[in-house]
Amino acid sequence: MSGDRMMIYGAYGYTGELAVREAKAAGLEPVLAGRSADKLAAVAARWAPGLEIRAVGLDDAAALDAALKDIGVVLHCAGPFSDTSRPMVQACMRTGTHYLDITGEMAVFEALARKDGEAKDAGVMLLPGIGFDVVPTDCMAARLAAKLPGATHLELAFSSVGGGTSQGTLRTAVQNLHKGGAVRVDGAIKLVPPAHLVKEIDFGDGALRSAVSIPWGDVSTAFHSTKIPNITVYMSAPPKLIRGMRLVRLIRPVLGLGPVQSFLRSRIAAGPRGPDDAQRERGVSRVWGAAWDDEGHTVTDTLQTVEGYTLTARSGLLAANKVLAGGAKPGFQTPSMAFGADYVLELDGSRWGPTAPPSP
Repeated sequence: MSGDRMMIYGAYGYTGELAVREAKAAGLEPVLAGRSADKLAAVAARWAPGLEIRAVGLDDAAALDAALKDIGVVLHCAGPFSDTSRPMVQACMRTGTHYLDITGEMAVFEALARKDGEAKDAGVMLLPGIGFDVVPTDCMAARLAAKLPGATHLELAFSSVGGGTSQGTLRTAVQNLHKGGAVRVDGAIKLVPPAHLVKEIDFGDGALRSAVSIPWGDVSTAFHSTKIPNITVYMSAPPKLIRGMRLVRLIRPVLGLGPVQSFLRSRIAAGPRGPDDAQRERGVSRVWGAAWDDEGHTVTDTLQTVEGYTLTARSGLLAANKVLAGGAKPGFQTPSMAFGADYVLELDGSRWGPTAPPSP
């Protein structure tokens, strides 16, 4: 490890700024970093006057190495991570800095898993996805695998009640619209049409909700954590949205074209940065999971935790502190591989099992 300090890179993005706020509230003093000095200074002035800022772009390898020279762990919050993770990871391995990020992009997990040996040789931990929804679903996957060793099938699902979606999350979703869906079959990732599967799920509060299969990062992380070969991930969604996702099948090739992408990104930029404080405080996240084996044995469980962006900011800082305290495992890690299936319970507001039914 190259130093004993923490860096938040992308500190003026929506989630990066939340992490700065949480850090200040916890009495932490991370280095704030990103491409724009002016935006970094504005975030520091709002939430954490006196914190050091380092303006550096990911396209300047020498400057990035210099910025990381005394940093023990970086919490990388600047997406889309399919574009930004590679240069930061390479810099971390050159400087001996442990790497955390908040991605949910399946391709990023797979790419970093292939760097496991290189990271071990460098003595660096690569832990992508240390936020929502990967932390709760990965902990769920590990919990179910421990309950049923030899499971051959795993289904995971999450439901977000209240809260909202940040511009960064939406930009990433738009960037991948034309790629369709994905599941894992016999250990391999298989591409499928958008909204390939739909089912009704009780997330532990007694209410059935429609959920649709999605190609999120959990298709990758749950396999690396459990080795269960068949995995499907669902997101709760109203029937109208599911119908819209299926209509996307007809125009999917067009969605990847430059003009269409530019138009969609402009619409996102015109909206709110993300949920406000009141929305995040009201928000609740629920996770459901089921695993079964070829003999017909089945285990299920549910989990309730806090709103997704709040969880992401707090989890990123908790993980960074664990790393600085000597808790890093070199090589590619998932949240449960690094910190155990009950890691999510270290975040206030998380608990396994059913919750009270919804108000009438």
